[in-house]
Amino acid sequence: MADKHQHRVTSEVGRLRTVLLHRPGAELKRLTPRNSDKLLFDAIPWVGRAQEEHDGFAQALRERGVEVLYLTELLQDALEYEAAREQAISYVLDDKRLGDQLRRVVKGYLDGLDPEDLSHTLIAGLAHEELKAGHGLVYRLMDRHDFVIDPLPGLLFTRDNSAWIGDRVAVTSLAMPARHGESAITGLIYAHHPRFAGLEPVYDPSLEHLEGGDILLLSPGVLAVGTGERTTPAGVERLARQVFDAGLAHTVLAVPIAQERATMHLDTVCTMVDVDTVVMYPPVAHSLQAFTVTSANGDLRVSEPRQFLEAAAEAMGLDRLKVIDTGLDPVTAEREQWDDGNNTLAVAPRLAVAYERNIETNAQLEAAGIEVIRISGSELGSGRGGPRCMSCPILRDAPPPAP
Repeated sequence: MADKHQHRVTSEVGRLRTVLLHRPGAELKRLTPRNSDKLLFDAIPWVGRAQEEHDGFAQALRERGVEVLYLTELLQDALEYEAAREQAISYVLDDKRLGDQLRRVVKGYLDGLDPEDLSHTLIAGLAHEELKAGHGLVYRLMDRHDFVIDPLPGLLFTRDNSAWIGDRVAVTSLAMPARHGESAITGLIYAHHPRFAGLEPVYDPSLEHLEGGDILLLSPGVLAVGTGERTTPAGVERLARQVFDAGLAHTVLAVPIAQERATMHLDTVCTMVDVDTVVMYPPVAHSLQAFTVTSANGDLRVSEPRQFLEAAAEAMGLDRLKVIDTGLDPVTAEREQWDDGNNTLAVAPRLAVAYERNIETNAQLEAAGIEVIRISGSELGSGRGGPRCMSCPILRDAPPPAP
């Protein structure tokens, strides 16, 4: 019998009830100076400390009444079902790097794993030296440090591979090859775990590149979607069509952002901390532009670009959207933006989680009346992501009306 649970998210700031996290594990231990660039980490994290920091993050959420779900546990549950096992193994075997002979060896290896070990392998990967039965030309020509199945250290950032919009989930299409497996795993959970029985995704990984860190639910029916290093303009257009057709939104703001590592997603420069308030990276606060996209006779109507804050306020039905001006000098602003100072997670209106290291940004938030829940993130931040990046809200209360 299917589990009965509510799943619905219509804003960034409604009281958070349920969230999906991934506690970092063996996949981070795969990172080395040789492969960290390919796997999209800027440093080699101290894994034990990263786990302690993540546990502190989860506990801070629980202390405020949030149900914390762990991706690994959901994946293990889903892999109890034969259809999920087949889907998972089929995804791995579709890797064109394997060749026929090694593909048969890998299939035999994966077929012999129980759900817990299969889950571990899908996330932590399978190193060349660990596949004792490996043989054939492809296997022989691999470097001994190569992976037969790549690890997924980026899975820590659960916001990117899925995002809830209303009562539907967008299983996203990640741009970087190193992260493709993340959407495959998350999609498998949503397709096969009893908790999500009957769920129909509103987006899937076969579509144009779109990442959850670029999607902000400004208010019920209003989305802002960044387009830059990861999410393509075609991805924004596709999402707009999907959410309009599903009745999940009436307005999508397409927001171009710099195609740079430091601003890889919209939520690295802007997040919401109240129903009418955002915190933004000072250099972009008043230069960020937006194209307003609405539905018109079955097609899309696209406005001329306007200042993001003006376009957002109009779409949200507000006189203006308040901005917490961090007032930082250029050097401090750049440092704290790099350390995800703007990547806050709202637990409720005017209550947000932030990394403790961003001292000046947090002080400005508190001066503006925002209660800040400080968490450690010295090791967690090595993959360039903050509290919002590390969390996928699955259930939030409806936001209160703006004052």
